[in-house]
Amino acid sequence: MKLAAIDIGSNAVRCQISAVLHYGDRYRLKRVEYVRYPLRLGEDVFATGEISEKKQQKFIKFLHALRLLMEVHDVAHNHYLVCATSAMRTARNGKEVAARIQQELGMTVQVIDGQAEAAYINRVIEHLLEDNKHYLHIDVGGGSTEFNIYHNRRKVASQSFEVGSIRRMQQAEAGLAGTDAQNETWQRMEEWVKENGRRYHVSRAIGTGGNINKLYSMAQPSVDKPVTRRRIASILDQLTRMTMDERVNVALLNPDRADVIVPAGQIYLSAMEWANISQMIVPDIGLKDGMLQTLFEEHFEEFRPQDDHTPGFPHPMVQARPTEIE
Repeated sequence: MKLAAIDIGSNAVRCQISAVLHYGDRYRLKRVEYVRYPLRLGEDVFATGEISEKKQQKFIKFLHALRLLMEVHDVAHNHYLVCATSAMRTARNGKEVAARIQQELGMTVQVIDGQAEAAYINRVIEHLLEDNKHYLHIDVGGGSTEFNIYHNRRKVASQSFEVGSIRRMQQAEAGLAGTDAQNETWQRMEEWVKENGRRYHVSRAIGTGGNINKLYSMAQPSVDKPVTRRRIASILDQLTRMTMDERVNVALLNPDRADVIVPAGQIYLSAMEWANISQMIVPDIGLKDGMLQTLFEEHFEEFRPQDDHTPGFPHPMVQARPTEIE
């Protein structure tokens, strides 16, 4: 069996196809295909409030290509999920575009809110946590940022804020300090992190998202070590002083990463400062992995765990970076 997840983000659309491996009494999800395309729905939505016709056409063409890819991999019609996040739920014509995709391609797009997005990621984050530890999980997307606090592998608090890398990039490009609403949202985000960080005594940070993964790889921390807040700040300072051409040709960032990595990094860094956390672990997982985990649980209900330690429960085939902070 193969399962597929399509994550329609504000910056990029990602599709992952994974095979369900069964050996002995254990199941495992192994990635067999991964495609990412920087569609950037957020560019339209956060500037004009809706998805343009030109962007819709490109969107539908790409989803059609992904549907054909899933057919080639023999992914059954009920073995895949398509979820859209901040840009689609913010767009005035988001429901209209989803209906058009359903009509033209027969693909159902679930436009999910921040809490649902966090719940999907929670399914795979839980397996990387240590007992009796306190974590602040930070997930920064193009249009929103999700925070989750975990204690003893259980989520005890969560909140989503409409603050993301593309929104902040557009704000910076316009030379604006931000609207009153944007500044108020940033202030509420700071207050939430400070208050809940103190309440739950968080001491460890977990970062997910494409930008923190790239910052982590640029930081080149020692093997089996997390990245420090100081190191993230240093890399962001270097990138800030680079032109866009230098980010692409010297730092070797993709163009669609080069312009959003600094505004995204500033959100991660700010959250760590607010919570007074000095180090971050960066597992290579995200929304798509949680969607795949959900699909597995739906189709193999007899293996759905009653707790996080059930034998035979599949762990996503990801490069889960170290969870030990010294």
